[in-house]
Amino acid sequence: MINFEFANRVSDLHGSAIRAAFKALSRPGMISLAGGMPDPKTYPNRELSEIAARILAEKGVTALQYGITEGYAPLLEKTRARLKNAGIGNDKDSLIITSGGQQAIELVTKSLINEGDGVACENPSFIGALNAFRSYGARLYSVTVEEDGMDIEALDKTLSQNKNIKFIYTIPTFQNPSGITMSLDKRKRLLAVAKKHDVFILEDSPYWELRFAGENVPSIKSMDEDNRVLYVGSYSKTVSPGLRVGFLLGNEDLVEKAVVCKQVSDVHTSVLPQMMIDEFLSKYDIDERIKASAAINGKKCAFMHECMDRYFPDSVSRTHPEGGLFLWCDLGGDADSSAFAAACLDKNVAIVPGASAMPDPTQKTSAFRLNFSMASEAEIETGIKALGEIIKGYGR
Repeated sequence: MINFEFANRVSDLHGSAIRAAFKALSRPGMISLAGGMPDPKTYPNRELSEIAARILAEKGVTALQYGITEGYAPLLEKTRARLKNAGIGNDKDSLIITSGGQQAIELVTKSLINEGDGVACENPSFIGALNAFRSYGARLYSVTVEEDGMDIEALDKTLSQNKNIKFIYTIPTFQNPSGITMSLDKRKRLLAVAKKHDVFILEDSPYWELRFAGENVPSIKSMDEDNRVLYVGSYSKTVSPGLRVGFLLGNEDLVEKAVVCKQVSDVHTSVLPQMMIDEFLSKYDIDERIKASAAINGKKCAFMHECMDRYFPDSVSRTHPEGGLFLWCDLGGDADSSAFAAACLDKNVAIVPGASAMPDPTQKTSAFRLNFSMASEAEIETGIKALGEIIKGYGR
């Protein structure tokens, strides 16, 4: 047997509770309200199948050859145009295609964080980003998410007291895991606070197009006047998560360094998926498809709320997102969401315990995340009914 020790930067990393829940999905009758996956019925299976076959038949040499690290040029051009139409980015910004939004987050972290440097992040937040920060030895400073987004006064105080913080990480639109959207006022104040303390903002925005209610709120990047906002986007929630195509837009010098870091990580994002998405954007009206997908999500979200009205006790609070894929529930009191999630798995329902979304992994929480996009309405009702029965027997 080989004796070894893990590197310090990964010794404290633990697998995502979401990935652990995926492993349980092979069990007969298991209902998943855990993952961050879109409704499979919204995937353009036929269109992408035809596109892939055509690319391999007509442009196979390009698709199967090495590509440039920055990304497939036609896709870069279309992505920049889509962002420009949304008021995102300017001539001072550089753009790189990444292997999903997750890699964009990792590349920013790799480019900026030395061990002991700080990241100010929302509490709760996205486990994938938190683990990326931890893997480079970052100290995480949590800032509470309120009903209208991050507590900006608390953020200002945190930055004043901790000069080692390199950037602020936020998911301002349909936040993961809470589903909350940051108000326009707070977005403006966030920019002002970042400028005051001279730090970057890492704006993670994979869900912003999936709005099914309410009015659009401008991205933080669209109001960025001094190129301190690094914008992460993805085609995972709008075309296909399996193709693993995302992007990073922002400060030219930082993105240039991210390109070098990406060369070390994977040389370039797989060319065939980039070409598939590029042609998909050329041949089809992606905005209409996104609108249809968001409408499906909205219907499912409303149905999940109806089921919770029916089966959950009034003591359980929950958020009311206007888009995205998630909502956030809180059992209240001293309930432990990790133990609750384990009890749910025993009843063949997978959820994400809130503890996995805490910047401080030792923090206990009574909250948990539910996904409303993946399951069918029948599965949603069965799952919520089962959760309600567990809650009622859980000392509530």
